[in-house]
Amino acid sequence: MAKRAKAKRSKTKVKRKRSLGKRPVVRKTPVKVGKKAVRKATVRKTPVRKAPARRPAPAMPPERPAPGARIGVVTHYFSHLSVAVIKLETGTLRVGDTIHIRGHTTDFSQRVESLQVDRVNVTEVGPRDDFGLKVAAHAREHDTVYKLS
Repeated sequence: MAKRAKAKRSKTKVKRKRSLGKRPVVRKTPVKVGKKAVRKATVRKTPVRKAPARRPAPAMPPERPAPGARIGVVTHYFSHLSVAVIKLETGTLRVGDTIHIRGHTTDFSQRVESLQVDRVNVTEVGPRDDFGLKVAAHAREHDTVYKLS
């Protein structure tokens, strides 16, 4: 088998200029004084970088009006059952009423079809009651519950 010829490497070294942050770059340049070449250090300052312009803070969207009277807050959500546990703060809630659940990523309305207190079906719940409610979409903790008229 024939051997490949090795590629010849250039023996000249390449000088690299490196800038370390905001430090000035120091380059040595040869200066002739009489018959001898003397190296003299020259300092070249690096240009000052301008800070990027600040963008104004994004405008907050206007607050949407409440769809009805606030009656409670979602305290827990069971995803495998699609059931939300709601703490009723004021008023009463009956089967057949229409509610609206709104939160950071939640916004839907539905009709109340089943209410449960301690795993027992009930037709009406009052203030300060915790109850389970079958919901049509995913509800999250701290979402607000409104009663539509």
